[in-house]
Amino acid sequence: MMHLKTPEEIELMRKSAQILSNSLAEVASRLQPGMTTLQVDAIVEQFIRDHGAVPSFKNYKGFPNSACISVNEAVVHGIPNGHILQEGDVVSVDVGVYMNGFHADSAYTFAIGDVPAHVQKLMTSTKTALQKGIEKAVVGNRVGDIAYAIQEYVEKERGYGVVRELVGHGLGRNLHEDPQVPNYGRRGSGAVLKEGLVIAIEPMVNLGTREVEYLEDGWTVVTRDRKVSVHYEHTVAVAKGKPDVLSTFAPIEEAERKNPAVNSAYIPQ
Repeated sequence: MMHLKTPEEIELMRKSAQILSNSLAEVASRLQPGMTTLQVDAIVEQFIRDHGAVPSFKNYKGFPNSACISVNEAVVHGIPNGHILQEGDVVSVDVGVYMNGFHADSAYTFAIGDVPAHVQKLMTSTKTALQKGIEKAVVGNRVGDIAYAIQEYVEKERGYGVVRELVGHGLGRNLHEDPQVPNYGRRGSGAVLKEGLVIAIEPMVNLGTREVEYLEDGWTVVTRDRKVSVHYEHTVAVAKGKPDVLSTFAPIEEAERKNPAVNSAYIPQ
């Protein structure tokens, strides 16, 4: 069952999303080779709590940390630990924020130092795929229109693998609500998008095969061929004519530009 939000509730979700976006900007400003993923997690949690909110992920279904931090071949749900980040690593940071009774959910992938051009292109392409999916999040379209836009661009135009086992979702008072929002599918299929629906759109794109597997920790999902995976995510309110993106990458990208240890995903395609 889809839970439609009032304009007032969407504004509360926007506040959660703004804190979330700024927590990722804080990561962007401080990320360095030699940091552990546990240190990155601490930056996220401290920022969220300092701004009067709560990390959505902490203790959610037993997840032990505030951020999912997935490095290189890890697709999503990486558990922060003592792993030391190195020059050339690709680091996806997925965060949820809960405040005023509502959740927001967003993710961003960072490149530490120099990474190969084909990896930068994967990052830029995944960002573009997210935008193409968001453009379809308008009243009267269907979930399948979002899914098709992402898959068509990623697989047919770029030749990457779109993960099937993990999908986007509705959110609001609960971190996961209906409907599921896959990154693959047919135009005109799935639930009709209605005004007030808020969804997390989150393409997870692999450099090689789309196939994934779980590690023994029960959380971390990795590419089966162990090639790099990239993940970007926004919280989006469905609206008439034009989607309302509640989270933002703007402060993250600004912080990236100021941090010489972090490489931007923007390259010519």
